[in-house]
Amino acid sequence: MTSKGVSRVRAAVINAIGSAFEIEEVEIAEPQGSEVLVDVRAVGLCHSDLHFAQADVGMPLPLVLGHEVAGVVVAVGEDVTGLVPGDHVVGSLIQSCGTCPRCTAGAPFQCLNPFATLRGPDEPSRLTRDGQPVFGAFGLGGFAERALVHENQLAKVDTAVPFAEASILGCGVLTGVGAVLNGAGVKEGDTVAVIGLGGVGLNVLSGARLAGASRIIGVDVNDEKLALAASFGATDTVNGADSDAVAAVLELTGGVDHAFEVIGMKQTSEQAIAMLGVGGTAHLIGIHKPDRPIEIDVNTLLAPQRGIRGVYMGSSDLHRDVPRYAKLFLDGELNLSDLISREINIDQINDAYEELKNGAIARSVITSF
Repeated sequence: MTSKGVSRVRAAVINAIGSAFEIEEVEIAEPQGSEVLVDVRAVGLCHSDLHFAQADVGMPLPLVLGHEVAGVVVAVGEDVTGLVPGDHVVGSLIQSCGTCPRCTAGAPFQCLNPFATLRGPDEPSRLTRDGQPVFGAFGLGGFAERALVHENQLAKVDTAVPFAEASILGCGVLTGVGAVLNGAGVKEGDTVAVIGLGGVGLNVLSGARLAGASRIIGVDVNDEKLALAASFGATDTVNGADSDAVAAVLELTGGVDHAFEVIGMKQTSEQAIAMLGVGGTAHLIGIHKPDRPIEIDVNTLLAPQRGIRGVYMGSSDLHRDVPRYAKLFLDGELNLSDLISREINIDQINDAYEELKNGAIARSVITSF
């Protein structure tokens, strides 16, 4: 089934790097090939989208961001095999071709040909404005009433999962819980520190609890986020504004087996490394600004055999992990509802991102357009 012709939708558009989101009407094409047209019912305001709106990383303009997408399939292209209209789906910015050596080895998050999920340069743009191309970031462009997405970037989800909770499965949960269970392989009895308790950091806490970690320390400078930490599995919290976070973690544990940095700052990344015990690993999740390298004394890694590892999207397999985490939520074993501070209209996106920058909330989710 395909839709009939181009339709117009409301979207939050970035027209200049560093500018506010502007609510405009854009045109969205009908699905072709392996594309799926999704009626967006919820899209989370992830801090990563704000980063790409404010930092020039080479994305073409005008730009529609938004990658924590949940919705209902409206129409499918002629080559789609796994989804039909009416299915509830979750989108992810993990772009996988499905056929390269990394994809066939079970590591779609390391796909060697991610652009296979996009239209080619000689094909018409999925999104346009007055006939001119509009770039949908990461093949999603979720800050809009509808999204046109390759089926490999969508996972079917149980219809019992509310759309707001479903939306954060595709990034915040995949990245946070996946970093622990897939990326780090945290084992029962391990000790864990998590620096940065936003949406992703709280999910790292959840993953550590699910893995059976014996001590789970949440580190932040915001008392509201620290107060949330226990409901996600933290056994201890440290306010980094009031104390030396490294000294506090070392006093509690002697050095952790795993430290997760979920902010993307030089200082906190270096703190994560300093918190490690013998044989420990620092897992860097937060996106850093390109001109902010961290400093490492390699000698502090050698004899204690410490490691540093980058983790992308929780080393996740979208089609395996999204249904898995949805079931854990429905079974009462994974806290998603407390991750959502409020549901908003797309017209409130700029105000909601200002609140997110100020560090006061976990996540706002757009649920109306």
